[in-house]
Amino acid sequence: MTKGIPYSEAVSRYQAVEERPLPDGDPDEAALLARFHPDNFADSVVDLKIGPNQGDRCHRALAEMLQADARIEEADLAGAPVVETDVLVIGGGGAGCAAALVAAEMGAKVTLATKLRLGDSNTVMAEGGIQASIDKNDTPRQHYEDTLKAGHNLGDPELVAAMVNDGPDVIRWLIQQGMQFDLDKYGDVMLRRAGGTSESRVAFYRDYTGLEMMRVLREAVFNSDVEVLEYSPAVELFADQSGDCAGAVLSSLKSFSHVMVRANAVILASGGIGRMHINGFPTSNHFGATGDGLVLAYRLGAKLRDLDSFQYHPTGLAHPRHLAGSLITEGIRSAGAYLLNAQGERFIDELKGRDFVSSAILRECAEGRGVVSSKEGIGVWLDTPRIELIQPGLLDKKFPKLVQLGERSGIDPKTKPLLVYPTLHYQNGGVRIDADGRSTIPGLYCVGEVSGGIHGRNRIMGNALLDIICFGRRAGLHAAGRTHGWNHKKVTMDHLSDHRRRLTFAGLDMDIKSPMLFPVCAKFDADSDYDGFHKSRKRE
Repeated sequence: MTKGIPYSEAVSRYQAVEERPLPDGDPDEAALLARFHPDNFADSVVDLKIGPNQGDRCHRALAEMLQADARIEEADLAGAPVVETDVLVIGGGGAGCAAALVAAEMGAKVTLATKLRLGDSNTVMAEGGIQASIDKNDTPRQHYEDTLKAGHNLGDPELVAAMVNDGPDVIRWLIQQGMQFDLDKYGDVMLRRAGGTSESRVAFYRDYTGLEMMRVLREAVFNSDVEVLEYSPAVELFADQSGDCAGAVLSSLKSFSHVMVRANAVILASGGIGRMHINGFPTSNHFGATGDGLVLAYRLGAKLRDLDSFQYHPTGLAHPRHLAGSLITEGIRSAGAYLLNAQGERFIDELKGRDFVSSAILRECAEGRGVVSSKEGIGVWLDTPRIELIQPGLLDKKFPKLVQLGERSGIDPKTKPLLVYPTLHYQNGGVRIDADGRSTIPGLYCVGEVSGGIHGRNRIMGNALLDIICFGRRAGLHAAGRTHGWNHKKVTMDHLSDHRRRLTFAGLDMDIKSPMLFPVCAKFDADSDYDGFHKSRKRE
């Protein structure tokens, strides 16, 4: 039985007030993370038995996908059409679009393949904004130090330096593409502060910055020479005679057939892993976020990192249950919303790092101070009425997406607090890359959430949108340069034979196939069961 105070009782006790004190004394942050952060849950990690990261710690669910058999055989490609291109981009979110646009501008022939529609990605879920040191009182050095500190000093300094130094130019480039930002009365870009940072450096457009970014990039791609293949997830990568990445096999969800794409460079921008629902958490991620890119890169031999580290955003909606996991931007807490337990008490500085805040929420719920909304549902209050009390009209003006979420929930956030609980939000680890997005496999670039090393073991708000544009552009530029005078004599999937031999010797289950492509809740037996978000046949 879930411990806590029933929802109806807790909400009747709630009253909006202007100020509530924090508890005395600073929490023992290391002990808080060790006991309550989901990365440290008992039995959640295993050691990988095969592959370039053999022996490394990895979340159990991800390890199963990395150590699974491929979905296809060589025989499946008999008669499959062959497409040739200079640069193949896999993924239609912000990172993929940025890479494709820059590569095309450099004169490369670019094909972009995406599992769903162009723009269906975690990019559109990003609400809070994009970090860049554009204020006169801020510097890239401060941004660099904040990023490393938030990631527990485990990020790659070279990657962090590249990202923060590119920040101001990324903002300029996005504005040149047509992206809007909220402006002050002088016409300057407005900035808000993210948790765990020393300065206000998050540029934003209301509370749907990622959606605005994706609108602009999607239009730019459709108005470019980039060839776009929608509903075409990648199911395997090709290698050439030297072991370099040489293209990919796409599975067309419309024609139920395979397409072979030969490419001089492949840019994986396939996104995150939230729809695997690791540790049983709800997720803020979009339908296609099933970790496919990690699987494909690993089978080809790319080195990964930090496979046991994930970010749980503190404020995912917890009530009503059918909307569980829906993201509520950190910008709400930056604007002054408190986090309160069932007794109406603050229990953590709301602008500490996301890992600390999420762990504190989980502690309150585990120790009986949470609000119980159903047999399984529990959370704490996000004190949104306080914002309306201290800044009337701000929610309508700056947080329209939150107000809309309240309408869908049947709750007015201006008068009632929202119940929140951590939601699986971001994979901190991924494929090892350099500052140009190159993996350890020549010809294979990895950008966005599929890459690792930038954020260490915790990411601060706004760095994800900066990451995808910074490294998307860098990878697109470098990949376009690689294509000149390059030609693969032969492309194969010989690496699958080696992979299957290792699976057999390690005694691993050969019946499990990956990449998974769709969440388990979709219950598709085959790719052909999927057709534009609808099952192609009725099920009992």
